[in-house]
Amino acid sequence: MPPKQATAELRLKDRAGSIFDQLMPIFATLAALLVGAIFLILLDANPITAYGALVQGAFGSFNAFAETLVKAIPLLLVGLGTCIAYRGSVTNIGGEGQMIIGAILSTWFGLTFTELPGWLAIIIAMLLGILGGMIWGGIPGILKAYFNVNEILSTVMMNAVAVQIMNYLMRGPMIDPIQKEASSQIPQTARLIEAYRLPRLSPTRLHLGLVIAVLLAVAVYFLLWRTTLGYRIRAVGQNQPASNYGGINVKKHIVVALLLSGAFAGLAGMMQVYGVNYRMITDGSATGFTGNAGFNGIVAALFGQLHPLITIPASVLFGGLLVGANAMQRVVQVPSALITALNGLVVVFVVSSEYFRRRSQKRRLSQNGTEQHKPEDADLQQEAGEA
Repeated sequence: MPPKQATAELRLKDRAGSIFDQLMPIFATLAALLVGAIFLILLDANPITAYGALVQGAFGSFNAFAETLVKAIPLLLVGLGTCIAYRGSVTNIGGEGQMIIGAILSTWFGLTFTELPGWLAIIIAMLLGILGGMIWGGIPGILKAYFNVNEILSTVMMNAVAVQIMNYLMRGPMIDPIQKEASSQIPQTARLIEAYRLPRLSPTRLHLGLVIAVLLAVAVYFLLWRTTLGYRIRAVGQNQPASNYGGINVKKHIVVALLLSGAFAGLAGMMQVYGVNYRMITDGSATGFTGNAGFNGIVAALFGQLHPLITIPASVLFGGLLVGANAMQRVVQVPSALITALNGLVVVFVVSSEYFRRRSQKRRLSQNGTEQHKPEDADLQQEAGEA
């Protein structure tokens, strides 16, 4: 076979494989829904009716779609942080705890300083939410970079610590005075004053946080692919020994990746308070406040191929699954445990698809006999040459 023809066929196979890899999360979601359909049939429920109710509940009306977008906001913010962390080859499972700490700091500020102009208070609250998330993400980053502590374990443990801090504050120093007087002891704070609340699109709960989150997604894209810092984070994620040899401070950029990742999760926690609940409230668990956004945001990022712009529609999709699942439960009268199982199936299948996607990429690279076909490496090499 002529060399040119062989090269063309190789490129065609590589492109086809790349397209399949990009579609893999979609196939994984469809597979999860197929397994869910089997469970529905076993419970004497019609899968077509059930999934029709899911779509209708998530996207069937203006109010339904607005509620889907409300659910998507924290998923997108956590997902953006996940994109940064994973590009730096670190795994941040601590989104739940980072959301909680960011919410605690911003809520404390909003309840303590009540005479500031609303716009100024919101900006300061956002900064405090970011600060809280950075602190809670930076600690595992330092442990990983300088003490080689597994970041998965440390971020999970930080989640548990954050929950205990939240429960102490919600039942003690920060409890709503009304609850304290009534001796009901519901773990919640007082409500924020109206001037401190993020503007909403009436009559829905959709708030300004959506615009902020989308703008930040664009900013993260430019950070990762148009700045020196982003290049260095990706270089560290691709090959730490080579990055170190090239003069990049690997430890510093591991910490920076987790700092930035935590910052977005902390901001998501602030948004839940200032845009949705107007107070911090929980049932004693992390989920009681975050709604599992700290974990579901990771799945949204993986579904979006760890690309900040693709994570936007991915977050909307998963927000729709969360909203539509509740509608499905009401229509077909299935146990709530099935809804939890369905969400879990989507998570497991999408996360697993990322593993197989990476294996597929490595296999193609091995067949090609060179690493230069790898898109990420090619980008890094080109940027290094330009530098």
